[in-house]
Amino acid sequence: MAEPAGSSGDAPPTSTDSHQGRSEGFGALALGAIGVVFGDIGTSPIYAMREALAHSRADVSPELSVLGVISLITWALVLVVTIKYVAFLMRADNKGEGGTLALMALAQRALSKRSGVVLFLGMVGAALFYGDGVITPAISVLGAVEGLRDAPGVSPELGALVLPISAAILIALFLVQSRGTASMARAFGPITTAWFLILAALGIFHIFEAPSVLRGLMPHYGILFLLDNGFVGFVILGSVFLAVTGAEALYADMGHFGKRPIQAGWLFLVLPSLVLNYLGQGALVLAHPEARENPFFDMIPVAVYWPVLLMATAASVIASQAVITGAFSMTQQAVQLGLLPRMDIRRTSETQAGQIYVPQVNTFLLIGVMLLLVTFQTSSNLAAAYGIAVTGSMFVDTLLFFVIIRHLWKKPFWMAALAAGGFGLLDIVFISSNLLKLPQGAWMPLVMGALLVVIMWTWNRGTRILSEKTHQDSVALADLSDMLLARPPHRASGSAVFLTSDPDVAPVALMHNLKHNKVLHERNIILTVITAQTPRVRDEERIRIEPINSDFKKLTVSYGFMESPNIPRAMTLCRQQGLKFDIMATSFFLGRRSVVASASSGMPLWQDKLFIFLMRNAANPTDFYKIPPGRVVELGTQVSV
Repeated sequence: MAEPAGSSGDAPPTSTDSHQGRSEGFGALALGAIGVVFGDIGTSPIYAMREALAHSRADVSPELSVLGVISLITWALVLVVTIKYVAFLMRADNKGEGGTLALMALAQRALSKRSGVVLFLGMVGAALFYGDGVITPAISVLGAVEGLRDAPGVSPELGALVLPISAAILIALFLVQSRGTASMARAFGPITTAWFLILAALGIFHIFEAPSVLRGLMPHYGILFLLDNGFVGFVILGSVFLAVTGAEALYADMGHFGKRPIQAGWLFLVLPSLVLNYLGQGALVLAHPEARENPFFDMIPVAVYWPVLLMATAASVIASQAVITGAFSMTQQAVQLGLLPRMDIRRTSETQAGQIYVPQVNTFLLIGVMLLLVTFQTSSNLAAAYGIAVTGSMFVDTLLFFVIIRHLWKKPFWMAALAAGGFGLLDIVFISSNLLKLPQGAWMPLVMGALLVVIMWTWNRGTRILSEKTHQDSVALADLSDMLLARPPHRASGSAVFLTSDPDVAPVALMHNLKHNKVLHERNIILTVITAQTPRVRDEERIRIEPINSDFKKLTVSYGFMESPNIPRAMTLCRQQGLKFDIMATSFFLGRRSVVASASSGMPLWQDKLFIFLMRNAANPTDFYKIPPGRVVELGTQVSV
């Protein structure tokens, strides 16, 4: 493996500030945000109300059940989404970017020193996000296609095809990822906007059947409902949380569209539409108690059932696409921050930097989604597994938010504890409720998350041990320069670039070139790629050149954690500082290390073997850094970990 010189990341090169210079107006950004950010939470009405009512005790008044569930859902939307994310967390942005890993990088910078706790929290948040990324497509598409069973004029035989149809839709969705989704994404905004208007219209249509349902907007009905249900009420909170899954997307996609468009889309369209729809479902159940079995599809008039069913399916596909794209973006950030090994990250658009495709992640998600469909088979069964990953991710955000308030914003401890503690208490209540679903399927995202945390921890720890051992066995570059002055080697024409993670020691490839080939090029560049704690780095700040002597120069190339390295492109920037390269006359030397497991030092033997497996399956550094393959020379050494 090449000596680590950074990693990958690639997301839209926009930030809150940069939006001001974009050609899109505020309305276009808000429309785009509705299409991408709110897809997941927009499909929740299909199953959230149904699941919450299904868990209510039979001896509780039907009216109180409806009013209580509506009250709990409404105030969950207000407290979790509106207050926690829209009002508070969106203020904690990392150069305009949001999301768990962006928040982790911001917290690390705020502490001014590396924190193992903050790093671990970032790993947990990222791992849980992948768990959510597997469940969301399955439950969204399956929940929408299940509407076939209630469609007018549909035979039971067609209703039995819900699972195969859902599988076919999801397989097709994952297969088109490699071709890019830029053209498809243009329709996301209008389709999702139309979907929210349909939700609002259906809700208004049924509210008139039982206007008393509006009492459900008052919080005390939710409290009475929980008290009347006793312990079962605590269980019901897990189903209520289904209504706010997708809330973290508000924060994670902040860099794509900016704060204001997302906030406007939520406050003026999404939140009102969701509340109206839940009220409409409640009114329908009050007027027709038998509708509690499947209130969303029962509220659709026969005349428009098929168009609404098609729109529900389209909305579920968009929700799935948003999660898949989010998983690709999360992977870029994790690789760049050193949490995962290098991966093959491909651009699918020449004009939109955020349009990328990660084959390994796409395959992982597809296999996971298919396994879920086969294992759980209905959206009701999947609902048991859903929620725990999202609540855990939200709790991680809260803990990192405490670090930001205390150390970045320099607020008193009591103020930071009060602000984060209130949200943390809310998160813990929902986490505890979802943990009760462990036997029904909530174990699945937890097991998956735990495995991913082990992988990330192993990779991060292994690369640090490897770097330390390499440093111990290396010669200081200054000492090597003195040796070469005393005993000049044979000179080869042209330039040589040596990639290394530590610019102060002689790269392994340089030492092997001197030892075995006994030559030194006329011009030698010690190249280090570093990851900044910001999403992007401006071109004028990307490179730094430091002359050592007539033989060597240090070249440091900086990338944000949402950018992907491109060494040849970065080297063209060197011309502005007087360092010229002919890329086709330059040799790139990479140090390939053969790692062997050692039970006597470093990590446990099983972790050594896992690290070696990850190294062997990491993307080729030549492709990763976009270096012309014909210009690369790899020289290896053996290291034990």
